[in-house]
Amino acid sequence: MGLDIVIRGGGLVDGSGAAPVQADLGIAAGRVAAIGRIEGRGELELDGAGCLVTPGFIDIHSHSDFTLLVDPRAVSAVKQGVTLEVIGNCGFGCAPIGDPALAKDNIYGVTDDVPLNWTSLAGYFDRLEAACPAINVVALVPNGQLRRAVVGVADRPAGADEVAAMKRLLAQGLEEGAFGYSTGLEYPAETGAGEEEVTALCRVVAEAGGLYATHTRDRDRHALAAIEEALRTADRAGVRLQVSHIAPRSGDAMAERAIEIVEHARSRGQDVGFDMHTRRFGTTMLSAMLPPWALADGPQALAHHLGSAESRKRMRQFHSIISGTGDWSALVLLDNRLFPQYARRDFADIARERGQDPFDAAFDILLAYRDRPREPMVIIHSYSEAMQRAVFQQDRCLPGSDATTLAPDGPLAAQAFHGAYSWAAWFFRFMVRETGLLTAEAAIRRLTLLPAQTLGLPDRGILAIGAQADVAVFDPAHFGERATIFEPNQLAQGMRHVIVNGTPTLQDGELTGARSGHVLRRTGRR
Repeated sequence: MGLDIVIRGGGLVDGSGAAPVQADLGIAAGRVAAIGRIEGRGELELDGAGCLVTPGFIDIHSHSDFTLLVDPRAVSAVKQGVTLEVIGNCGFGCAPIGDPALAKDNIYGVTDDVPLNWTSLAGYFDRLEAACPAINVVALVPNGQLRRAVVGVADRPAGADEVAAMKRLLAQGLEEGAFGYSTGLEYPAETGAGEEEVTALCRVVAEAGGLYATHTRDRDRHALAAIEEALRTADRAGVRLQVSHIAPRSGDAMAERAIEIVEHARSRGQDVGFDMHTRRFGTTMLSAMLPPWALADGPQALAHHLGSAESRKRMRQFHSIISGTGDWSALVLLDNRLFPQYARRDFADIARERGQDPFDAAFDILLAYRDRPREPMVIIHSYSEAMQRAVFQQDRCLPGSDATTLAPDGPLAAQAFHGAYSWAAWFFRFMVRETGLLTAEAAIRRLTLLPAQTLGLPDRGILAIGAQADVAVFDPAHFGERATIFEPNQLAQGMRHVIVNGTPTLQDGELTGARSGHVLRRTGRR
């Protein structure tokens, strides 16, 4: 048997949860072709000694929709063994697009480097395929773009005709290859979307056999009610549910209760899973504190609202992801161009120095960024180590980046997104090597087979004869993150080889330059 690649001498962890076994792995024509003792040589021989040989990691919750167009090398992901990302999460994404100016406000990492010259998901897929990403990509249809394309930024429930139009756009996206649908009901673009509206859209997803992933309506004071709404919506629609970043921002007890609610639904037979990012804080745009009407008419109107005492009074009443906890000392402004003196400081501290209240301090910063309101980023300190331990010990909890793919060089070098360089490396280092809460094989299962099963991908996330050859080879004693809160753009360490669809993307720790990822377009029901 002619083999393109043979990986020798590693401990093979197949993704199923089974313990490691010493075995060689042979790859031919982009698929796993041999497992065990391989006598013949491959065209390429790779050393796996001292390493675990596993399926490539699957990022169930990514926001790389746009950054993969700008720099398709996906360096931050590849250096962690990631071979597939799910984009279109939290209602954010690159399609469908009605008005490009409105759509931009609903895309993480958007710049002017790539014009938004497509309208449909199919058009976006074609553009992404032309970019030749280094990793595989699965997409969800984002609710924020559905609403912007039909309702605009009006903060109200959609009318009957508008719901019908969104259902058509959603059905089109699913027909064009999306694996499901996502909402970000806590964000300004979607706060007006009522439960009936979301349920109607979820019925379209159920009919197609897709997945519904939701960033719930409130992750602060009313977080449990928001999770119950998601479960109720999915149950009424008959759709599979994935609750995004399950832990509320309101304490360990609430996180435990959130898991209990989901597990109770599972015990009743509801098909529901959940995921969590791997940091102790949330990351978002400071402009997420603004109501939709403030952003509706462009920079000049935004400047008027931010400079108006009357508008500021109205904007204070808007319940947002930024102001929801009421604890401004937990909200930290990250490095930025216009206010470097406030970078890495919390808004309670910034406001004291400026002699203002935190709302006015934030409004003033956004006024200076009126032409690029998406640019200033913040973190919200929300979670404890005890919460992380409790959540990630749950068998159904999948880790995800909740970030964009980045690279320390090239066109994305100046961008930062916490988790991009660290999520999978942190998960293995913390859960396996540091705390021992999971065995290596259990952690690998969370990173591979379980997310593949959630997506309905039978030939990925597993090392078995005939499976797609997405493979990660890493040193389990050293695989870990180097990124920190304020120095997030540092590559993970310990990854030796990464193979995507049978092609080495990382070899002996170095990028090969190959970009062999596929844009996976779903066809048929699960």
